[in-house]
Amino acid sequence: MKNFYLLISLLIVFSCKDAEKPNEADLIQQIESVEKSFNDMAAREGVKAAFLEFVAEDGVINRRGRVFQGKEEIESYFNDQTLQDVKLQWKPEFIDVSESGDMAYTYGPFTFSAKDTTGQVIESAGIFHTVWKRQKTGEWKFVYD
Repeated sequence: MKNFYLLISLLIVFSCKDAEKPNEADLIQQIESVEKSFNDMAAREGVKAAFLEFVAEDGVINRRGRVFQGKEEIESYFNDQTLQDVKLQWKPEFIDVSESGDMAYTYGPFTFSAKDTTGQVIESAGIFHTVWKRQKTGEWKFVYD
């Protein structure tokens, strides 16, 4: 009888843990939505504004092998840019979330265009990769881009 109660107790504990597990489809939808909001803000208000809005306090951007960490360094990076009419668009092709529901990553195609100081148009395209972390407030912010 003692073993029976132990077995029932273990089943209750494990079933409760499964009930707490976040729904993967819901989390993927959240990340898809935050990526769209991030992209849309970049188009509407500018790349700098969008990156500063969606970066975590200790977030990092990697640009041409240089790492800029934290909002202050990232803002300085954007302030030092001399490009004009910057346009950046992206959309994730792939989204994955951690089992715990607090981390995610995305990747997909991006396009970039801008004018340099001489007015010449610069264009590029490639694949972006972003790592997202759920903040204590429940918001998703990127920690690496």
